[in-house]
Amino acid sequence: MCGIVGYAGFREAYDVLLEGLKALEYRGCDSAGIAMINKEQGCLEVAKVAGMASLLEQRTRGKLSRSNLGLGHSRWATHGRPSDKNAHPHVSCCHTIALIHNGIIENYRVLRAALEKEGHRFLSQTDTEVLVHLVEKYYRGDLLEAVREATDRVEGSYAIAVVCSNEPQRIICARKDSPLIIGLGQGENFVASDFAALLPYTRRTYILEDGEFVSLSPESVEVFDRGGNKIVKEIYEVEWDIAAAEKGGYPHFMLKEIMEQPQAVRDTLRRRIDLEAGRVLLPELDLTAEEARRISKIYIIACGTSSHAGYVGKYALERLASLPVEVDPASEFRYRDPLLDQNHLAIVISQSGETADTLEALRLCKEKGIRVLAITNAIGSSAAREADRTLLTFAGPEIAVASTKAYLTQLILLYLLALYLGQLRGTVTREQGAELVRGLNGLPDQLVKILTPECLTELKEIAVALAHWDSIFYIGRNLDYATALEGSLKLKEVSYIHAEAYPAGELKHGPLALITGGMPVVALATQEKVLEKTLSNIQEIRAREGAVFLVASEEFVGIERQADWVFHIPRVHQLLTPVPAILPLQLIAYYTGLARECPVDKPRNLAKSVTVE
Repeated sequence: MCGIVGYAGFREAYDVLLEGLKALEYRGCDSAGIAMINKEQGCLEVAKVAGMASLLEQRTRGKLSRSNLGLGHSRWATHGRPSDKNAHPHVSCCHTIALIHNGIIENYRVLRAALEKEGHRFLSQTDTEVLVHLVEKYYRGDLLEAVREATDRVEGSYAIAVVCSNEPQRIICARKDSPLIIGLGQGENFVASDFAALLPYTRRTYILEDGEFVSLSPESVEVFDRGGNKIVKEIYEVEWDIAAAEKGGYPHFMLKEIMEQPQAVRDTLRRRIDLEAGRVLLPELDLTAEEARRISKIYIIACGTSSHAGYVGKYALERLASLPVEVDPASEFRYRDPLLDQNHLAIVISQSGETADTLEALRLCKEKGIRVLAITNAIGSSAAREADRTLLTFAGPEIAVASTKAYLTQLILLYLLALYLGQLRGTVTREQGAELVRGLNGLPDQLVKILTPECLTELKEIAVALAHWDSIFYIGRNLDYATALEGSLKLKEVSYIHAEAYPAGELKHGPLALITGGMPVVALATQEKVLEKTLSNIQEIRAREGAVFLVASEEFVGIERQADWVFHIPRVHQLLTPVPAILPLQLIAYYTGLARECPVDKPRNLAKSVTVE
């Protein structure tokens, strides 16, 4: 994986491919490459580098032949280190077929051994290369049929695009468990793994489903099922504007997206709360009170940042809906043989809706007859299509790899869901519901108070102090621990500092041994019922000369004496404090990354959308 773009039309393919690769770099990239059909000679020309699309352009601009058809790929390494040879596209032995691929071929070792015995020569360490050799093996003059036969042999996930110099006006595409989109134009057509590569040219798209194949030329797009039958696809019109993916005057996408969070929260709340009635409205769920009362347990399944949102959701659902909730890393869920029954509800959370581990957990739940609710930012994504019901966040495009506004809008939907279920189940009183609805409605204005120039300056000073350290603890109790998990992850991702989150009460069970003079600890204190206990834990740190950076609710008077630095967040309902509390932690991570001269929008080794296990 990670980014696919292909073009067949009247433009210079080189320009379309390079611009598409640049548009997809936010997904993560350690190498890039293109393959084009030479317009004059009808042969393949391939160029690829270990590096970004800009390096590829630097090495190839003006050096390749003219072409109106080609493929481009930006890779995030899974099999084989980042290198020129391991970069896509991969090419057949006869140098007539080129292929790009997102996903993982699980049985590639067996396939490779068999192909090598047949005389195929492999040049890379990747799993992908077996695909191009399989296509070559089965090619008998029809590239579509060769791709169909090749994919019959593989186990795993794939989104692929293939060209052959013997069929110079044709791109063949196929999809299984990895996203792939077709862009429809006039006298030109496109393929990509993400809308961002298509928007400069078209908003009319086909979203491919698993098991579908496409034959694409400048004049036509034909879609087939695995049996070779033609499919009539519904056109999906992309509504969001390409300008939304631009920095808008900010130095980095991450800062822009942090600053967009008040509006993202407003958008996610819009039409979902009735302020006058004090109720939550989620017509997407179409759930009756009887159905809500039949739910006996909830599993929240997610990865990374989304799983931290899930921990906040656990507290909210247990308190408001009186339901037991388990939060599982998606990568572990299906391997622990979870005890599922028909009265359970699974909630899968994924910003992209394409996270491979999360999708596999979703599919397991569906196989077991468990209802699945997806929370995602991507309409038309695999999670949105495969779940029984979907709640969409309205964060808008998120370009920085480290998630900020997607996380915050996931929190909002989890609060809405918890209150919605609580109202249906009768576990929330009318007064409690009205109070929480008012609290949710007021959150955007409270977030704006944290994003003032004065607050940014204050947080930047804290970040400069933290930037000199190589290890930092984050602590909190109750909901504050859930926030600490996400805050520590942000610091890890963006600044490359080792950061560890602990429940504050667990310090004395081991981690306290690591507290030495000046060592920084970021603490959270927003929960009144455990405030005194949290302050006691802070004193344990200060007694060992650790430095405490405290994020606390403004209503806790006199707390300034308890820490070396204190940042106050506006007062909100106790259950909702993770929403404003995460903003200063996001900003501390951002400014710490800057102080350490890290690429905050594109951290090393990370991808925006992890579409492999």
